[in-house]
Amino acid sequence: MMPEDLRTIAMFDWLENDLLLTIKHCEPASSDASFRRYFRIKTPDAQFIVMDAPPSQENTEPFVRISQLLTQSKVNVPHIFQQNQAQGFLLLEDFGNQCFLDQLTVDTVGKLYQSAFDSLFRLQTLTSVENSGLPHYDEALLHRELVIFDDWFLGQLLDLQIPALMWKTVSDLLVASALEQPCVCVHRDYHSRNLMILDNDSPGVIDFQDAVIGPVTYDLVSLLRDCYIAWPEQQVEHWRARYFERLHDAGLIQCSPAQFKRWFDLMGLQRHLKAIGIFSRLHLRDGKSSYLGDIPRTLNYVMTVCENYPELAGFNEFLRDQVLPVLRVVEASITPP
Repeated sequence: MMPEDLRTIAMFDWLENDLLLTIKHCEPASSDASFRRYFRIKTPDAQFIVMDAPPSQENTEPFVRISQLLTQSKVNVPHIFQQNQAQGFLLLEDFGNQCFLDQLTVDTVGKLYQSAFDSLFRLQTLTSVENSGLPHYDEALLHRELVIFDDWFLGQLLDLQIPALMWKTVSDLLVASALEQPCVCVHRDYHSRNLMILDNDSPGVIDFQDAVIGPVTYDLVSLLRDCYIAWPEQQVEHWRARYFERLHDAGLIQCSPAQFKRWFDLMGLQRHLKAIGIFSRLHLRDGKSSYLGDIPRTLNYVMTVCENYPELAGFNEFLRDQVLPVLRVVEASITPP
């Protein structure tokens, strides 16, 4: 069923009266963790995706600008056929509905991830750090993201308070590790739900509008320690080591494998803490409770990393002894029996 609201009425007016398209069918195309909505429309001759981004809550300008940037870097992003930035509508190429997550198995992961590595390598090597016009993943942004975990997950979902000195120690450690890494173009959500399986030039890459210039390990850990699917740690280490060699051979990094692993682990910890906070916010503020099911997997990544770094032992103890028991109670109160 198509939602009947002022936005869809305005969308159809733009499509049919301004673009002169004959709409044969329209249906919701995907859910999103933002205020954006996507619809798949069919005309007599073609099929498209329409992005609905309410201007009061979303801005289509970064999407359009970064789409052009990534296309120049030979990353396959949806072509923009038409745009109405004033109303917040874009007419996009349809990449279909098969994302990596839908098809990932032990038999398919090798080929799919190799294509993802190749696309990521183009993103990192062909996008100019100096001339991209992208904002930097700076200290302030890193701290703001970590606050999401403290506020929405610990404070609002669990009603817990972390000792101030402990949280400052963890935050400062993660931010410092991120800032000391070489900088590249960072997609910021490079994972199995945003990589689409295509017949040609796969993967199609979506949800890139928040791209920044930032740490070299960010997108790699997003892919390999995906919030939506987990792989054996030995396999993750193998993929990480191979990609390290590729970056090293290209001259993007000069660090040791051990240093790269530390960067990778701590970058993943920062990202996963942020993601847990966002999943909590989606449930509490936006009524999108399905994301709560991804918190245990993501929290497990956090605790596994903490176990390997003595300076995070106190934080790991706090998670194990105080966070996990309360989280189980909260999950039981939300999840139907």
